[in-house]
Amino acid sequence: MYMMYAIIFFALTLQSIETPKYKLLQKYEDFEIRDYGTLITAYTIVNEDFRTSTYTGFSRVANYIFGGNSKEMKIAMTAPVITQISEDNSKAHIIHFVMPSKHNLDTLPNPNLQNVNVHKESLGVVAAFKFGGWATEKRSKKFINILMQKLGENNIEIVGDIRVAQYDGPTTIPPFRKNEILIPVKMN
Repeated sequence: MYMMYAIIFFALTLQSIETPKYKLLQKYEDFEIRDYGTLITAYTIVNEDFRTSTYTGFSRVANYIFGGNSKEMKIAMTAPVITQISEDNSKAHIIHFVMPSKHNLDTLPNPNLQNVNVHKESLGVVAAFKFGGWATEKRSKKFINILMQKLGENNIEIVGDIRVAQYDGPTTIPPFRKNEILIPVKMN
């Protein structure tokens, strides 16, 4: 009985949080090609390892959406939290929150923290690979490598930084967690 309530709560939670819209361009056996177009994100750059960057970045951007801004405005939480991994494998990670679709750059307040920025980002066309459980650095790299191999097998060119998208809060148990690897690609 408890498991049934947990599943219902999980489903209702997912329905109440906005996720970015995309157009499905092509579906492969293990991954999809999607076009996200342009999104508005609040982001911060953290020069630490993957885990520290994700936690520190989340805290900074969460401060912004929970009222740490010029209007003391609360901004609805969205999913996923996106950790962008630099192409040159430096320690710099960019942590993004996608802003709710009802906002534009004119309606969003300025962040109070100097290390948080809000901008339009062309996420564009990406290959998306879903995986469950915790999105640790080790597990994420495993799935990044799988997706990169699949892209190579299908002659799909990678054209940007890899992103790890985490859709769930820290209290969601591993069997119910949803994550994705997003890699910008060029369609032939």
